[in-house]
Amino acid sequence: MNSAPTVCVPHHVAIVMDGNGRWAKQRLLPRLAGHRQGLEKLREVVRWSIESGVKVLTVFAFSSENWRRPSDEVSGLMGLLAKALDREVSALDEAGVRLHFPGDRAALSEPLQMSLLAAQQQTAPNQTLVLNVCFNYGGRWDIAQAARHLVAQDIEITEAALAQALALSHVPDPDLLIRTGGEQRLSNFLLWQMAYSELFFTHALWPAFDKPTFLAALHAYATRERRFGRISEQLASTAVAAV
Repeated sequence: MNSAPTVCVPHHVAIVMDGNGRWAKQRLLPRLAGHRQGLEKLREVVRWSIESGVKVLTVFAFSSENWRRPSDEVSGLMGLLAKALDREVSALDEAGVRLHFPGDRAALSEPLQMSLLAAQQQTAPNQTLVLNVCFNYGGRWDIAQAARHLVAQDIEITEAALAQALALSHVPDPDLLIRTGGEQRLSNFLLWQMAYSELFFTHALWPAFDKPTFLAALHAYATRERRFGRISEQLASTAVAAV
């Protein structure tokens, strides 16, 4: 009996969840309604990731630059995160999801910082999926804080040392970046970690992002050849030697 062909599933998928505000505007709703719908979409994408065999999912929830948005939207996002922690952590824990919240927590309220820490501690033993929710995160901040850490510890700044000091040192670098909303840029997200990531852009606004598009992104990744500076013939010879 012939076995089914092996599909190359990315180990680590990163997503820029763009388009919540535009989705709400199209429906004459307040921007925060789009963010609420975006949270519902994230719950679905976590499920799709587990079903597809993805092991790490990293999402850009609130960037360092998002503080520049109107104060009512910022406070609404903070409240939405607090409510999501109260409502979602138990279900994620039961599903085997391990939570991390990479980002600068110093600017967050003390109760919110404590809730983030509690969620990480509660889900720490889980192994089905690592979910990194990047909140108050920026790629430049990440590199700068890693460098400061190494200097403070009197450790030589090398690529390997810096990588170990970054906020996502607990997971491999992303294999695939998905950005919704039609924009085609990184927007200061995982600048160091995405040096070799495959990129997939879709015009779908984040709340309207659907499973066929998610699977299309995984399929697009599976069809690409990742050479990491080598040539195709070298990859072929390595594959043959591994058989």
